[in-house]
Amino acid sequence: MNYGGIFDYDAKFERLRTVNASLEDPTVWNDPKRAQELGKEKKALDGVVVTIDDLQRELSDNTELFEMSRDDNDEAGLITIEAEVAKLEEIVKGLEFRRMFNNPADPLNCFLDIQAGAGGTEACDWASMLLRQYLRYCERKGFKTEIEDETPGDTAGIKGASFKVEGEYAFGLLRTETGVHRLVRKSPFDSSGGRHTSFASVFVYPEIDDSIEININPSDVRIDTFRASGAGGQHINKTDSAVRMTHIPTGIVVQCQDGRSQHSNRDVAWKRLRSKLYDHELRKQQEEQQKLEDGKTDVGWGHQIRSYVLDNSRIKDLRTNYETSATQKVLDGDLDQFIEASLKQGV
Repeated sequence: MNYGGIFDYDAKFERLRTVNASLEDPTVWNDPKRAQELGKEKKALDGVVVTIDDLQRELSDNTELFEMSRDDNDEAGLITIEAEVAKLEEIVKGLEFRRMFNNPADPLNCFLDIQAGAGGTEACDWASMLLRQYLRYCERKGFKTEIEDETPGDTAGIKGASFKVEGEYAFGLLRTETGVHRLVRKSPFDSSGGRHTSFASVFVYPEIDDSIEININPSDVRIDTFRASGAGGQHINKTDSAVRMTHIPTGIVVQCQDGRSQHSNRDVAWKRLRSKLYDHELRKQQEEQQKLEDGKTDVGWGHQIRSYVLDNSRIKDLRTNYETSATQKVLDGDLDQFIEASLKQGV
């Protein structure tokens, strides 16, 4: 069986030859940025070309072994081949899953923002639960994470948080998590044990690198500094080191307060602003901007993408209708089935 046509093997094979030739030219290292871009492209192309080459070879070898084992009535050999074929099937599934990443920014690192919405203390606690969920998911995937901004709630949980995710196809895997997440449970903050509904929004956007041109007119950006929030005591921040940037034409706002200085916070904020503006334009080109803005401006009823009803042991994605009763597993970061369903339906 030939899988080359399905995965555009011929075009990727030729491009890989060109990239390899470029990387073998010693002069390529005169431009480190270009060399790095070629290295990243080679890794992505190898992921398809080398995998398909290995797959075809393994299929051919196993076909021969199967015919020999069948002719010799070698039952043990047939069982071994069955196990090998199951492994190959998983490789094919991985290739098919990779085909769903058709967004040009899918291979990139990303940022994930969480914001508590309607529900007061409940929503702040829910936002902290989501933060833990996504950090656990990234840990499962072997991604590196770094919290860049976190604002504690007045009583419990967090009002909001932002963290960076580094890993292969981090944005592609997490981008469908953008939207409002609704929690229904018996509140631990209600002595009467009442049932409460609260909301939190998730917004995922790619970290763009220097190969993508994003020009920002400094006059379009308002920069405010303020005192970083903290737990207080002897380590309380006594200077205005936190930075908030507002891109006036689009209304996009970013802030950073976890760095040790205003300078470091400003650098991180600029990078996040560039990434958010890139994502803004990308979504606009894909005619999804209105849906995104709706989800960001009203963190409440009518804008949910997923509903977590814990006292009924049910979590349901309202876009794909995929649901599970394994609520604790999901809250511990087991999001693969939700993400795969979303990608398959082109959410």
